[in-house]
Amino acid sequence: MLSCMNSPLKSQPSWPAIDISRRPVERSDEVLTAEALELLADLHRRFNPRRLQLLALRQRRQAEIDAGQRPDFLPETAQIRADDWRIGPVPADLADRRVELTGPPERKMVVNALNAPVGTFMADFEDSCSPTWENLIRGQLNLSDAIRRRITHTDSLSGKTYRLNERTATLIVRPRGWHLPEKHVQVDGETVSGALFDFALYLANNHQALAGNGSAAYFYLPKLESHLEARLWNDIFIAAQERLGIPRGTIKATVLIETILAAFEMDEILYELREHVTGLNCGRWDYIFSFIKKFRNQRDAVLPDRDAVSMETPFLKSYVDLLIQTCHRRGAYAIGGMAAQIPIRNNPRANEAAMLKVRNDKLREARAGHDGTWIAHPALAAIASEAFATVMQGVNQLHVMRDEVRVSAADLLRVPAGAITDAGLRRNIRVGLQYVEAWLGGNGCVPLYHLMEDAATAEICRAQLWQWLAHQARTEDGAPISLLRFERTLAEEIEHIHAEVGGARMLAGLFPSAARLFHAMVTSEAFDDFLTLPAYELLG
Repeated sequence: MLSCMNSPLKSQPSWPAIDISRRPVERSDEVLTAEALELLADLHRRFNPRRLQLLALRQRRQAEIDAGQRPDFLPETAQIRADDWRIGPVPADLADRRVELTGPPERKMVVNALNAPVGTFMADFEDSCSPTWENLIRGQLNLSDAIRRRITHTDSLSGKTYRLNERTATLIVRPRGWHLPEKHVQVDGETVSGALFDFALYLANNHQALAGNGSAAYFYLPKLESHLEARLWNDIFIAAQERLGIPRGTIKATVLIETILAAFEMDEILYELREHVTGLNCGRWDYIFSFIKKFRNQRDAVLPDRDAVSMETPFLKSYVDLLIQTCHRRGAYAIGGMAAQIPIRNNPRANEAAMLKVRNDKLREARAGHDGTWIAHPALAAIASEAFATVMQGVNQLHVMRDEVRVSAADLLRVPAGAITDAGLRRNIRVGLQYVEAWLGGNGCVPLYHLMEDAATAEICRAQLWQWLAHQARTEDGAPISLLRFERTLAEEIEHIHAEVGGARMLAGLFPSAARLFHAMVTSEAFDDFLTLPAYELLG
């Protein structure tokens, strides 16, 4: 039977053995429906053992890398890479993906994003969403309301109410990664996967309404590290469609290639998902983080300042070129990475410089052959659209085959050159600490210093600090990054943050908890695979 503290759902004895250890959020009965929970329980029982096995495989592969083994293209899947095959058809409402807006499933964001002049909106339960129970349930409600065109948002200052336009962007949902649990829900005494929780609730509650709108359930799949993890998702799609009576192949997914190991298995990932996939995305920030994480114990793989690792560096350019070539050979879309800049409203000169960076980045992507790109703010839509319009004649560039591209394993593994600076050290501390503090407070999408920071960029900050400290890297002035230096700089940057945000904000916030967690993760002997795992334990 279902157990949900103080919940009206308790009276449903026919439901599976699901325990929900949180008090219900308003209207949560519209999300925690019988159909959704039954689907979640079925998927958990059938697929959670494989998920756990694949997470264990990640650890074994990490141990092999630590022992000196270098990633390479898989010999056992060479035939898949050599054969001619193509993915299934792309739905009409996913045909134009030139500009994709992303953000958390917060109510105001959902209304503004769906009304923005973009092709799609990715509602994100992962890197830009702090997974509090309230955020998850309200996020699901917001998406359900939007699909049924009953969502509104009233501005607290002006009193103006915003509603959906007649024309809206196509909705895509990003569930959490395979590694993250949903600690508030258990099936048969086992904690469920956050990914399955997000997926099952969204699909079960909305597939009929989406079909009535002429659309379907579309997903972004984050942080995959192998084609076996893609196979797991494909099998889940098939099982869910069969259970809900949805025609096979209706669910469509785009896979973020945001780990260094997945870059060696792009063909295989597309192949495993071929009847359900529409394309791949260059998740640049997580990709940089993954590079640091996988080679963290190798002194010759220490990266320079985050700002020095641009998309023009050879290892990132090789990854982009290979992704575009792979996608277009298979009839799949190649989506570019995130423009993290946001408008700078009080400084026209700085804003002009920031918007120029966005335009140049999007021109680079379009000229490389991408079919679309990501932005973090609706104000960037026109800039991104114009950049792609100067290069593209239609809604995609699937005809750009990039036959000249020849990418080797060495190309993907080449460590970028550049300096480590005291400014870079301080920026990583300042951004990382403030992001963790916001995340613990329930906000996973944080504007800091004119950039929209999320978990991926915060991961770079703390991973670089750990790597620099572990290898006693030196800043360009020759001074080593020692534990003493890190702790002294951390204390100085906390004072800097205090001066920026003010005493009231420091007292009202969660800075002491964030500082303790941040310090522990940077200075620990063992590297934490994801900052969101220990941070999640501190969430209510």
